[in-house]
Amino acid sequence: MHTVGLLVFPNFQALGLAVGSVFEYANILSESKFYHFRLVSEHGGPVMTSQTFSVNTERLVDANYDTLIVGGDNDCLLPSTNLLAYLRDAPKHIRRVASICTGAFVLAEAGLLEGKRATTHWFHANSFKKNYPNVILDEDRIFVVDGQIWTSAGLTAGIDLALAIVESDLGPEITRQVARKLVIYQRRGGGQSQFSTLLDLDAKTDRVQMVLNYVRENLKNELTIEMLAEVANLSPRQFSRIFTDETGISPAKAVERLRVEAARLMMDSGHHPIEIIARETGFGDRERMRQAFLRAFGQSPQAIQRLSLGNARAAVL
Repeated sequence: MHTVGLLVFPNFQALGLAVGSVFEYANILSESKFYHFRLVSEHGGPVMTSQTFSVNTERLVDANYDTLIVGGDNDCLLPSTNLLAYLRDAPKHIRRVASICTGAFVLAEAGLLEGKRATTHWFHANSFKKNYPNVILDEDRIFVVDGQIWTSAGLTAGIDLALAIVESDLGPEITRQVARKLVIYQRRGGGQSQFSTLLDLDAKTDRVQMVLNYVRENLKNELTIEMLAEVANLSPRQFSRIFTDETGISPAKAVERLRVEAARLMMDSGHHPIEIIARETGFGDRERMRQAFLRAFGQSPQAIQRLSLGNARAAVL
């Protein structure tokens, strides 16, 4: 049995508790008791969340762990010196040490991220870089694996990290079943951006939202202004003006951003050749996709694919 401990502190964000469901359903769907999930704190007993309700915890040092996950809070608070000392030595006897959200600050303070790649919530990235300049921060990643150390971005990214742990231990099929059981619309690879194009565009009317949904579902097809205007039941001129007013960018730019996001997701989720990705996401050819990636990320698709494959290999080790 693999013991997984989720380490929490006073005023931790309760959403981090959701990682426990990933391991619970991994046990149910694999018809085994592979994981023993334990909620732990430095001293044990009730621990208050940031939402002002308490959860009961076990004392940290009372168990041996295969994986220890450090939870996050809203204020990047650091634990006691005794707990930091415990974490500093944790990799000597714990196979994986991980963090959710601002838990990365705790790992960094304990010295576990020195010279390593890591991530944290994008909102706290500048503060993290200022305080821990020797950590290689990938601030636009869902999760990052560097040897024994796993770090994830904002709180829901902890679910993606937990799914990646299950995949490393039990394989992709059980992990897909867990994701389906949890009604997760889309599993996110570690290399995927913390930012969502649909959220960034922030349509203000159902008409424009309907067009954005149509674009996402038809990326492989040709998407002209005239076609999108017809979906919105507007003239092309009216549609372009309203769309730009609501989203801040032109329809053509929005289509490109959604295609780039879909292409990057394909890179994270498999070993598709660049030509196939370009075709399936509507770019048509490698050069058009390369130019779009350079505009979006300052890197070519090949460079980003190499990074995604590197993350995937690291997660399996």
